Amino acid sequence: MTDVTNGVLHTLFHSDQGGHEQVVICQDPASGLKAVIALHSTALGPALGGTRFYPYASEQEAVADALRLSRGMSYKNALAGLGHGGGKAVIIGDPDRIKTDELLLAYGRFVASLGGRYVTACDVGTYVADMDVVARECRWTTGRSPENGGAGDSSVLTAFGVFQGMRASAQHLWGDPTLRGRKVGVAGVGKVGHHLVRHLLDDGAEVVVTDVREESVRRVTDLHPEVSVAAGTDALIRTEGLDIYAPCALGGALDDTTVPVLTARVVCGAANNQLAHPGVEKDLADRSILYAPDYVVNAGGVIQVADELHGFDFDRCKAKAARIFDTTLAIFARAKSDGIPPAAAADRIAEQRMADARRG
Repeated sequence: MTDVTNGVLHTLFHSDQGGHEQVVICQDPASGLKAVIALHSTALGPALGGTRFYPYASEQEAVADALRLSRGMSYKNALAGLGHGGGKAVIIGDPDRIKTDELLLAYGRFVASLGGRYVTACDVGTYVADMDVVARECRWTTGRSPENGGAGDSSVLTAFGVFQGMRASAQHLWGDPTLRGRKVGVAGVGKVGHHLVRHLLDDGAEVVVTDVREESVRRVTDLHPEVSVAAGTDALIRTEGLDIYAPCALGGALDDTTVPVLTARVVCGAANNQLAHPGVEKDLADRSILYAPDYVVNAGGVIQVADELHGFDFDRCKAKAARIFDTTLAIFARAKSDGIPPAAAADRIAEQRMADARRG
């Protein structure tokens, strides 16, 4: 663990990606739990963010992901106008092989030990049923089932928010917020992506999809036979006439390999941490590709799980998620006035809100 610890300390204390308030390493040998809980900021309130359950190649990779994701949640929650800071947890392992109630209960006890500084929810590899189990040991759990006092699946409003971000992108670039007649490529049609496809089709878009899971693609094409299928992400991003590319799977979709061959004029998707490294946002701008910052447009889900803590109301949440359209437009305007990429403009607005909260 020495190399892992040194890597964590370097990131926390000497990196632009650091600045975290607290990182907790959790282990329960009896259940096989190995987890990392990272709290980036509580300036705006208790840190809120999901629990990712994933078979990381190494502990170092898991810690790095927790740090990166929790930092992103601080910015997401700030721009969504929520009274929450940013946090994230990762559980190391293949959920299909090691996920048990005992493991989730042990995880819940670790979250509870933070005394409300961190509120957990679903993410990749965890579901509403899992949060119901975690909540048996931890009252700071959201994203639960309606039968257990929760709001249920947050992917519905996540997709709705991404759709609002696309509408704002179309308004900014083409002067009209409709996607009618636009060709949109969706990479990843799982929990969020398949809902997004429906919004796009209802608005009159032409949709092309891809996913590593054949069953996910089949679910979409069975419901919507008019949808086209690309052989893979590499084929999708090279699709002729593509107007919008929507990465909706794991992060790092925009890198030195993909950006130069993108045919789309807009990137707007649900995946977290789409920019593989600093500088990619400038590469996009240099190619005149409009980037709608991921943590802005995919905030519908966190808006829902935050609302659940105060008594869930779907219509109230949907109205808040609809404001993603205005927030995205404001970011594009700030980027233009400051002469910077939209990702940098979004960061500036979020950082200002957190700084104001600390001073207050």
